[in-house]
Amino acid sequence: MSQKKHNILIVEDEVSLRQMLTILLKREGYSVEQADNGLNALSMIKEKSIDLIISDIQMPKMTGIELLRSLWDENIDVPMIMVTAFSSTEEAVEAMKLGAYDYITKPFKNDEIRLVIKNALERKYLQSENRRLKQQLGERFSFKSLIGDSPAMKQLISLLERIAPSQANVLITGESGTGKELVAKALHLNSDRKKNPFVPINCGAIPENLLESELFGHEKGAFTGADKRKSGLFESAENGTLFLDEIGELPMGMQVKLLRVLQEREFRRVGGTENLPLNIRLVAATNQDLEQMVQDGTFREDLFYRLNVVSVELPPLRMRTEDIPMLVTNFYRQQTGKSDYRIHQDALKLLLNYHWPGNVRELENLVERCIVLGDGHELKVDCLPPSIVRRHTQTCSALLEDIPDDFVLETWLEDIERTVLLKALDKSGGVRKKAAELLGISFRSIRYRLDKLGVGD
Repeated sequence: MSQKKHNILIVEDEVSLRQMLTILLKREGYSVEQADNGLNALSMIKEKSIDLIISDIQMPKMTGIELLRSLWDENIDVPMIMVTAFSSTEEAVEAMKLGAYDYITKPFKNDEIRLVIKNALERKYLQSENRRLKQQLGERFSFKSLIGDSPAMKQLISLLERIAPSQANVLITGESGTGKELVAKALHLNSDRKKNPFVPINCGAIPENLLESELFGHEKGAFTGADKRKSGLFESAENGTLFLDEIGELPMGMQVKLLRVLQEREFRRVGGTENLPLNIRLVAATNQDLEQMVQDGTFREDLFYRLNVVSVELPPLRMRTEDIPMLVTNFYRQQTGKSDYRIHQDALKLLLNYHWPGNVRELENLVERCIVLGDGHELKVDCLPPSIVRRHTQTCSALLEDIPDDFVLETWLEDIERTVLLKALDKSGGVRKKAAELLGISFRSIRYRLDKLGVGD
């Protein structure tokens, strides 16, 4: 708990009891304020920072119950311990219903009130920490936390702000490391469902024979080892958001069952006979080209359209390299709590010319590496991995030849791109997906580039 000196207000019309409590609490290290009735206490609470109130119930001018109601009406959140005579415990119970933390009866033991005060202050501290952490979580996953001033990021954030309040299913696409789960959490925490659960599941990480039970739950005796009823992730996400990551890995049999659930808005546990209503928002994500998978027959077309009500495509880092300095500074601040981090000009040139196959996640790991290996205040070339430095050297050496008189940059770039694509296809045996992985681009990107250049299969 916080080590600050807590300020406790004693509200008691009996002078001797008020003074006794003051002496006791000061010995315990607390600061103490005094008021002889609820009305004076209310004025004091508005003027001073009070951490805890110990109040008698029966007092002139304003009773403890009336003080409690006034604090509630004015939205003043201070924990309150009521002191009451043994014969008036009903009033104390009424105070508890109105929000008092606890009550003690006269005469009380010193150890008793010490413990009640300690517990009340600890509860106040935990509630305050909970609010602070929720605020930090909201800030971390607000759309403003999506770092970048590039046109691609501004367009993305604008789209997310429009779709977050809706209930529509969302399909997030993008290469590995672009931050799909981060965006899914931001959508949830900026929606009306933010006070309810956000439940993520990686469809490719759970064995197929366990996936149905994980998603829908099971009844006791549904299969060997099912010795009790288990709720599934759909139930866990009730009234919240279910995030299905790597949806392209979902087996065909489960695709059928998921489609039925989305259509009927109800589901049934494995081995169960009762249909349970479903109230969730579904957000799915993939780094695969689901449209191509539909054409190939490996993903159901009807499920694709159910998931793809709103499509969000995350740009790869190489398409928004102008955001790299901001991202580096942000990652440094997250890992060290400081902001005084510079990027040496030579290192920045290498970062801007690198193709970033691992996207933002790769950059985050690189910053961590440079914090460990570098001087702690500047990102320099000597802390960069060989893959970045070597790639730049190889690229530059190819450009050192003389430029001919009839040189046309666009034609030269197209020739280079065509040559690289064909080499990648040759090396991957003509499989476009493998060629895309070899080049560090998405399947959709390689398909677009091949079509643009008129390169056949």
